[in-house]
Amino acid sequence: MTLVIDEDKCARCGVCEPECPNEAITQTEDAYVIDPLLCTECKEHYGEPLCAAVCTNNGIRKIKESLFKRYKNLFG
Repeated sequence: MTLVIDEDKCARCGVCEPECPNEAITQTEDAYVIDPLLCTECKEHYGEPLCAAVCTNNGIRKIKESLFKRYKNLFG
């Protein structure tokens, strides 16, 4: 599974970025994004993704890897 930030739900509040222990969340000009190569879903220490736990709009969700590849092809 891969975590992504839903741009339609993201309030761009920035609360998720400092919670990531792997610095996988970055802010772009338009939105926040999660780097799938850095994201471990916090499994090594916390058992659940901290970013999703603090997201006020439920804007972070898991998608299957194949869907993530399609997403990257569509939106870069």
